[in-house]
This record gives sequence, structure tokens and C-alpha cells, in this order.
Amino acid sequence: MAGPSRDLLADVFDEAVRNTCDVASHCKRYAISVGYWKDPYIEYFVSHPKERKAPEISRGYYARVHGVGRLLKAFLEKTKCNCQIVNLGAGMDTLFWKLKDENLLPMKYFEVDFPSVVSRKIHYIKSKPPLSKPIMESHSGETLLIDPHSLDSSRYAIIGGDLRDLPKLEEKLKKCHINPDLPTLLLAECVLIYMTTEHSTCLIKWVGGMFRSAMFINYEQVNMADRFGQIMIENLQSKQCELVGADACRSLDTQKERFLLLGWETVNALDMLKVYQSLPSEDIRRIEALEFLDEKEPFEQLMQHYCLCWAVKDSQNLGLADIIL
Repeated sequence: MAGPSRDLLADVFDEAVRNTCDVASHCKRYAISVGYWKDPYIEYFVSHPKERKAPEISRGYYARVHGVGRLLKAFLEKTKCNCQIVNLGAGMDTLFWKLKDENLLPMKYFEVDFPSVVSRKIHYIKSKPPLSKPIMESHSGETLLIDPHSLDSSRYAIIGGDLRDLPKLEEKLKKCHINPDLPTLLLAECVLIYMTTEHSTCLIKWVGGMFRSAMFINYEQVNMADRFGQIMIENLQSKQCELVGADACRSLDTQKERFLLLGWETVNALDMLKVYQSLPSEDIRRIEALEFLDEKEPFEQLMQHYCLCWAVKDSQNLGLADIIL
């Protein structure tokens, strides 16, 4: 009897990857409800999770949001917001709305995700005024383009696409007026590991070739070659979710190498335990008082298996290489 077709297996895999969007959204929503950080917009995208999340998960998400946020704000400061942001695999992320509230919007903010995720997000935006109003307020054009799989306004665009099909993605971004001459921040959180190394290499190379000055922030797994890493891989495999890009996540060095080999000028990488330990001591005291953590060791082990990596190419000499956590 013939086995399932390759297309069917690919669909099952893509569906499992799309489901990671909901898992992450619910973890963030839970952490916000407990008081780890504030986000008045997430409730419009994600229902309140019914079950409690482990404190180490919430602390991990806090470090992730804080670490990415610090790098992103340093980039906005260096470019004086005269830049664009492209959030790859954005899911139900609320960053656009939070930046608008803080008066830190770039010239344009782009989001890319699978068409089915994008159509859900567009539905929420259209039906909830607290989401649609900020987009309209920042829009200066005559018409706002919107269809089930894309939305394009003068400051915010959301595109349904596949990061493995770069010619199509580039065409869609150009339709939404992406500007290769503007300094560009690319953001990928737990995205590259779900792509084959070949596909993620093409993506990193394409970004480096398309923009004159760019910074790529990548948050994902690391140290995947040890026993703890293998267990993480097996757990996800049991949910039909293959970490097909795990090869580049063997160590902080392999994380950095893939950017350096593709012509990026400077690359930094830290595991998330180091990121957590770099938080202001009053922040750590506050969040550690929110929930009791039984043992520190499992938390520290988990944090050592995620990392923040940021790569820079800066032909406009904006000082992007100076950005540190």
C-alpha cells in the first residue's frame, strides 16, 4: 500500500507550524494576565487561556519580549524611526499597535505569515475598532487596500505568503511599497527552525541582498545537539512538528556562522539565560514575585536552549553594529 503523498505530509507539517502561532499567543496572553508585562491589544486576538502555564514558560516569554524589544528600540533610535520593520511569521503579534502608542512607528511596518493566519488576523482587525482605528489614524492615502489575505495602508501592511517562495514574497512586498533603500529591521521569532537549512539560507541571503542597511533579529532554539535539545525535538515530533532547521541551532556559533557566511558584517548571539540575567534587577525581583518557581534548574536549562541572535549589515554607516543588549 502506498504511503501518504509528499504534498499531504507537507500540509500536515505546515498545519503543525501554524498551530505554534496559537500556542505562543496563549502563552503570552496568560503571562500578560498574571502581570508579567502590559499589552492592551492581545485580548482582541487571543481568548484567555483556560489552563495555567508553568512559571518558567512565562518568565521565558518575558525575557523574549523584553530582549527583542530592547534591540528593536535601539534600532529605531539609531535610525530615528526613518526605517521599516518586517515581521516574518508575525502570527498574532501586537507590536505595531504598541509602537504607535509609544510614538515609535517606523515609516512602515510589514507583517508576513501563512495566508490562513493572515486572514484570521485581518478578520479581527476589521471587526474590532481598537485594532482598526490606529491603522486608520496612521493612514494618509486615499484608499486602504484590503482583501482576505492582505491589508495595505500607508504605515501598516499584512501579507499572506510563504517564506520559502521568495520571488512571490518579494513581489507582494513591492506591491505594498517596501523600500530597499530604507534601513530595515527583520524580525523572526521561532520561524527559521521550521524551514529547511536550504530555505532559511536563501531567506537570509535574500534579505542581505535586498536592503542596503539591515538588522536581522532571530529568536529561536539553540544547543539542540545535547540530550535536552533532543527531547525538545522528540516532543515536537510527537505533535507532527519537525524542527527541520535544527542543524543551524546546534550552538551559538552555528547560529552566528550562517549570517557571517552569507556576508552579514557583524553578528551577536546570547542564550536566553544570559538575556534573562541581563534584565534590570528590579524587573527580575518583580516578575519572580508574581509566581513561585519550585526549582531553578529546569528553568535555567530551558533558557539555555533558546537564544537571541542579531546580525547587521550597515552600508549607510548608521552605527547599527554598536547595538548590544
